Amino acid sequence: MQHLEEQIAHLTRTVEELNTVVTRQQSEIDRLTRRVEMLLQREAERAQEGSGGVVLGDERPPHY
Repeated sequence: MQHLEEQIAHLTRTVEELNTVVTRQQSEIDRLTRRVEMLLQREAERAQEGSGGVVLGDERPPHY
């Protein structure tokens, strides 16, 4: 009986620790999601203005 109580206490502690980790990870995911959305919006606005200024692949820079 004591062994079962010890095992339950250990499992309870493990679940609480995992809950803390998952909660922290969800907060981080939410924060990063907001940042990505902000960056996507900012890039969409930049593309609408036509001032992307990004050289892609084999494109020559404008000074050539």
